Amino acid sequence: MHPAVFVVDDDIIIREALTALLENEGLNVQACASADDFLASYQPGSPGCLLLDIDMPGIDGLELQDYLLNSGFNIPIIFLTGQANVPKTIQAFRNKAFDFLEKPASDKVLLEAIHRAFAKQVADRAEQEKRVSVEERIQRLTPREKDVFVLVVSGYSNKQIGEELDISSRTVEGHRRRVYEKMEAESFAILIEMAYVAGLLDADNKI
Repeated sequence: MHPAVFVVDDDIIIREALTALLENEGLNVQACASADDFLASYQPGSPGCLLLDIDMPGIDGLELQDYLLNSGFNIPIIFLTGQANVPKTIQAFRNKAFDFLEKPASDKVLLEAIHRAFAKQVADRAEQEKRVSVEERIQRLTPREKDVFVLVVSGYSNKQIGEELDISSRTVEGHRRRVYEKMEAESFAILIEMAYVAGLLDADNKI
């Protein structure tokens, strides 16, 4: 499915101009006159980005952003508004806006923002798929194997793991081997990466 640019703006002149510009660039465009129209037609998980005005009748742009965020809809939002001010800008970025452009934005700046938003969504989805895959593998581990996994990626030796868990080094080695097998990790570096993806380690290699 090709990504779409969802244009939500109550101004028909701006909406039609944006649609013409984006379609001329070969982009798939879905234009809506209100947040309600967008929510009625949007399929959660649809690839693309949202080009969103702020000041609109009914549900405004910031309220729509807040709703999408709280609903877990992961779509990059580019605000395009003629009514920018500091509080609104801060609120937009606090709620994870991808970009914030003032009307009239140049075609070049707008198109660059859209393509960056597309790229970010692709990267986010790949990261999410990786996270799900790692979490599924972790679920294969027994409770004891999970303990060993955590200690292995924390840098503990077999002897230290045995002392920590009060088991023999030979038993540790068996658990360690099964951790590698079930996690489908071919090296310690890959196991470490999986621990990061699963959120078991922070940037300082600490649990």
